[in-house]
Amino acid sequence: MKRLHFTKCRTSLLAVLLAFSVAFVPVPPISDTSSDSAALITTAQAAQKNTKDRFSIKEIPKYNGKSSVAVHGNKPYFTSREKKNTNTFESYHKLDKLGRCGVAYANVSKDTMPTEARGEIGQIRPSGWHTVKYTGVVDGNYLYNRCHLIAYCLTAENANKKNLITGTRYMNNEGMLPFEEKTARYIDKTNNHVLYRVTPVFEGSNLVASGVLMEAYSVEDQGKGICFCTYCYNVQPGVAIDYATGDSHLNGKNDQNSHNSSAKEHASAVYILNTNTKKFHKPDCYSVKQMSSKNRKKYKGLRKKLIKDGYSPCKNCNP
Repeated sequence: MKRLHFTKCRTSLLAVLLAFSVAFVPVPPISDTSSDSAALITTAQAAQKNTKDRFSIKEIPKYNGKSSVAVHGNKPYFTSREKKNTNTFESYHKLDKLGRCGVAYANVSKDTMPTEARGEIGQIRPSGWHTVKYTGVVDGNYLYNRCHLIAYCLTAENANKKNLITGTRYMNNEGMLPFEEKTARYIDKTNNHVLYRVTPVFEGSNLVASGVLMEAYSVEDQGKGICFCTYCYNVQPGVAIDYATGDSHLNGKNDQNSHNSSAKEHASAVYILNTNTKKFHKPDCYSVKQMSSKNRKKYKGLRKKLIKDGYSPCKNCNP
């Protein structure tokens, strides 16, 4: 069934999974610490002959306050042959014996995007899942999201257990979402294909991924529109996570985070309002450029006053 139009990454769905053999889907060559990690070892990787071009979690710098970091010069690991493929497909690796997701890989186009409202996914319990709240520390209070590897807005995969991992609210919204929305806007504007692959990175036998490797490349324009290779950290500021089990607790930095948050609420600042969506943004947020002039309004004042008036902060610029 052909999908007709772009819908935002935060909404909509119609699940269509094409029959496509994972055994023949190339993945980025990844160094592994566990022979049983479906996310890190596949039959396709075994066929890779170039051992110099490998992604390794050991090369990723420690989280330093930024939700993501460019990898491999920000160039995806796709082969020259893959970059010429204009056939739409989707492929999701089977779960390993620990119930962990593997590589999610697709050639995304208008045909794969949703045409219906997104359905429920609460019945899916990814590896390491815990329902836990940290009120006032985590945006939305709940630490974990059922995080789509390939965003719903790109392939309309909703309750697909092969495409959902235990991801922090922070990784989902601050790390992955900007790349997902950028890709969706590009496809909606150009009707081109985008090779898109997300690899959850599990260390050893951990049930919760340390992060995800996101790769994308726009096919028809040879990567001029979309080209990135980035690692998003599966962390949550203020919370310490046991990646082996998914258990968590507040960390020692939380008091300082709370202090900074309080100061932010009581400081006057300039924001850009979207009177239609009731979101407020930093003036330099890229979402402001996408905003219709009739819905754009400049505001100078207290953040807490905006929230009291029914506005909510943009998840991209986090004003």
